[in-house]
Amino acid sequence: MAIRVYGIPNCGTCKKALQWLQDNGIDYEFINTKENPPTRKMIQTWVKSLGSQPMRNTSGQSYRALGEKKKTWTDEQWIEAFAQDVMLLKRPLFVRDDTAVLVGFNHKEEVLREKLGI
Repeated sequence: MAIRVYGIPNCGTCKKALQWLQDNGIDYEFINTKENPPTRKMIQTWVKSLGSQPMRNTSGQSYRALGEKKKTWTDEQWIEAFAQDVMLLKRPLFVRDDTAVLVGFNHKEEVLREKLGI
């Protein structure tokens, strides 16, 4: 099964990740989260796999707009926030066999290969 990559087309990190997948001949499906936001159930599954901390896009305006209260949020509150605003999700998010395996693209090549199962 192909790896699903969730992100947005104009994200520089997503572009790098997709280029790396192409350069390595890895089959993938790109899902634009702005056009096709993940369901709450999908997000719940991803948080169960990765935890809410690594999934937070801490460099975005949406994250900053949450204010101080976000520091005390539970995973459940983060799931709700991610479901309400996909820009809070760190990109890209890699899913293999319906399980989130990796988020972001600043990992060593060995880690990428191991996590993506290639």
